[in-house]
Amino acid sequence: MHRLLLVLLPALLSLVAACRVDDTTLGPAQPIAPGVRLYTLSDPSVLHPPGPVAIQMLRLDPGRVRLQSALAMGEVMGTESVADIAKRHGAIAAVNAGFFLPNGDPAGVLLVDGMLVSDTPRQRGAVAVGSDARGRTTLTFDRVTALARVRVEKPEGVTSFPIAGIDTVRQRGRLMLFTPKYHEHTDTAKRGIEWVIEGRPLMVRERREDEGSTPIPDAGFVLSYGGLDPPPPLDGLAVGDEVTIERQFATRHGTLPGLWANAEHAIGGAGLLVRNGQPIEDWAIEDLRPGFTTERHPRTLIGTDRAQSIWLVTVDGRNPALSLGMTFTELQQLAARLKLTDALNLDGGGSTTMVVRGEVVNHPSDAAGPRKVSDALLVVAR
Repeated sequence: MHRLLLVLLPALLSLVAACRVDDTTLGPAQPIAPGVRLYTLSDPSVLHPPGPVAIQMLRLDPGRVRLQSALAMGEVMGTESVADIAKRHGAIAAVNAGFFLPNGDPAGVLLVDGMLVSDTPRQRGAVAVGSDARGRTTLTFDRVTALARVRVEKPEGVTSFPIAGIDTVRQRGRLMLFTPKYHEHTDTAKRGIEWVIEGRPLMVRERREDEGSTPIPDAGFVLSYGGLDPPPPLDGLAVGDEVTIERQFATRHGTLPGLWANAEHAIGGAGLLVRNGQPIEDWAIEDLRPGFTTERHPRTLIGTDRAQSIWLVTVDGRNPALSLGMTFTELQQLAARLKLTDALNLDGGGSTTMVVRGEVVNHPSDAAGPRKVSDALLVVAR
């Protein structure tokens, strides 16, 4: 047995060493909190051709910290600085997260505290946050779509109807779903029909026609149809009917849809960069705008390495004297330097912000300072 250990020990030590990032290539780490270390990098050679660059990297121990998504002002519609979001939640650190529209409406898949508050038909890169049996934070990466249907049970049978949008502006001729994360009410005008759903089992408690701005129950939701003449079977949805919301996740790279449906948090990005140790070479399926992958911009990245450490990275840009930003290829090369097995590009540009202990530690590119965003990814102690 001792001889076997002597044979295996060097190999095990070599494996452990290979799984660790060589800190000497990153410079000294600044301890922030148990399980949280901050690195900065300004090596021009990480760009091709070389040039000014400023990178901030948080290395997280998944056994000592948790990750969670958080909405600006605690609601779907609206924007707030990453620093203010982090302060409200008492976070150790934070970065900006998903893409969003100017009014603060998230533009990709978003789960907050297990609740789907933004759906998407586009199969873009995303990350799901969960925990294993020991309570360690786990991340899952894939390209994902997230849609929903309402299932109605009546004595004469079961019917279902597609939901066109979750926690977003109501559209005429479409059925929308409003959760308690949206606002205290649906903020809708008249000329629509709204159903208040709550209870156990969930059922229609009230049907409101041509009223608008229906209060959203804390333990339920509101279905809202734009117009007064919904098609069947929606026209027959009445008080007392039992209702189920079916969340439908579809994945590109084989992760189980149920894993996404049961995730604690999930954030959509634009550009899955690395998966299972293999760089992604084609982003056509993600329907990114021309030039998005090849232009240098400020970037925000989340990834995991071979040792299961979690990395949150911001790359400054649009400042020729300080940092030029990165292309996707350069981001992938940085991921390789960090030995990341999985990596996802989050919202970037003027949104790119990293906050540590209440202070912005990167250099946001907007002249007015850190941009207000719709949601953030928080680092909190276990």
